[in-house]
Amino acid sequence: MINAVGRNIPDYLLVNGREVYQGKGYRDGQKVTKASQTTVKHEKPEADKLAATIREACEKCGARDGMTFSFHTELRDGDYVASMVAKVLVEEMGLKDLHVAATSLGTAQNIFADYMEKGIIVEAQTSGVRGRIGEVISAGKMDKPVTIRSHGGRPRAVEAGEVHIDIAFLAAASSDCCGNARGNGGKNNFGSMGFAMHDAHFADHTVIITDTLVPFPNVPCSISAIDVDAVVVVDAIGNPAKISTKEARITDNPRELMMAKNVANVIAALPYFVDGFSFQTGVGGPSLAVNRFLEEYMIEKGITMSFALGGTTSAVCALQDKGLVQKICDTQDFDTGAAAHLQANPTKHIEMDLSQYASAGNKGAFVNKLDYVVLSALEIDTKFNVNVITGSDGVLRGAPGGHPDAAAGAKCCIIVTPLTRGRMATVCKDVVTVTTPGDCVDVLVTDFGTAVNPARQDIIDCLDAAGIKHVPIEKLQEKAYDMVGEPDALEWEDKVVAVVEARDGTILDVVRQVKPFHF
Repeated sequence: MINAVGRNIPDYLLVNGREVYQGKGYRDGQKVTKASQTTVKHEKPEADKLAATIREACEKCGARDGMTFSFHTELRDGDYVASMVAKVLVEEMGLKDLHVAATSLGTAQNIFADYMEKGIIVEAQTSGVRGRIGEVISAGKMDKPVTIRSHGGRPRAVEAGEVHIDIAFLAAASSDCCGNARGNGGKNNFGSMGFAMHDAHFADHTVIITDTLVPFPNVPCSISAIDVDAVVVVDAIGNPAKISTKEARITDNPRELMMAKNVANVIAALPYFVDGFSFQTGVGGPSLAVNRFLEEYMIEKGITMSFALGGTTSAVCALQDKGLVQKICDTQDFDTGAAAHLQANPTKHIEMDLSQYASAGNKGAFVNKLDYVVLSALEIDTKFNVNVITGSDGVLRGAPGGHPDAAAGAKCCIIVTPLTRGRMATVCKDVVTVTTPGDCVDVLVTDFGTAVNPARQDIIDCLDAAGIKHVPIEKLQEKAYDMVGEPDALEWEDKVVAVVEARDGTILDVVRQVKPFHF
């Protein structure tokens, strides 16, 4: 069946009520039944919930063949916990037929790729797929296709009962003996536990894994002991220095700074740029650099931001320190500076879980109150569809994260990306994989010009009034092909290796096995 972004979705995937993507507002107003609730059981008083080892905690929580386990990735490339747990489940306990429901999968979990190849991990549901895991999946090594959801799509699926988590293994920078846990207060702080908070509440069992045990009660806490079954103390939960990736640093590249300046010009030209406006920026270098130029416009106009949303960086925290941001809403912290700022300024931050942040299945997601979001892209096509998960070779290398959620909720979604990267056109005729549909994208800013989605005549009128030049996106695509040539069409096997869900749970696209593929 052909969906609303023109992608052919195999009929065999459309079972158990699953539908194809039918547009940005298709499910607006539909009732979502919350089928998955936290486990309710009567507990006798106990001195603590400490387990001597991860294995002991697994046995206490009934770890078994065929179960689904989850973990969060606030530590990003510095995470140790997921791999530690997987080794215990597979190599110590000999479990098999395991299902993973991760907030993301990356290079820190490369050991999972071995278990996937061996058929021990048989299914994965995640937001991100990077590193060797992406290569194994793209090569068709798993029998079941991986399900890729946005940060808002994941909690919606958990609450609707589409994902059932048996045991959540959650890293914490500090915890007391009963499981009151935080992302700060320890020796390896990572800040917000927004990814973990939702899992702790909805999983059948929750295990806190920390390297810093503190006196009871560890409050205020991000995760309450009322949701925790066991606490394990290990030598180290991870390396916070690896939270910040190359992509999550503000650029000093003149070309990218020029694009960031042009994004700020667009923002300032629209009617939403008034006192109390709201803003989110993605993790790419040019999008982060927008903060620098936005500050100038805010000071000039004498306005402040009511809230900054999403993954938090030191750049956003610096704006708050200058009195330009009232509240910072942290789902995750992209660097150690932001984590430290959260700890030092608890009344100025709101630590929120992913459902409150971005779920399309609740009544109050914060993305629905966004005025602007600035995001990056691996590719964008002439229909304004964006790809952030597959490389030009068709291999899974990225994550939708909150990209589709913020794009759908914001009054103005701006994509900032260079026209080309190396010898590849970023602006193309058709993206390899649709991860954010074009009906959610409003403006594209590149180093060779700006384009506006024709559906947003109001934005076109504002830019014209401000004297900001823009061109049809087709002109940018033609320029890109003139510079680097039109890419050869990828060859695919029939096998679907990943299903990309839209944030409302419908199928947005599929990723097929690349032909031929070697890694």
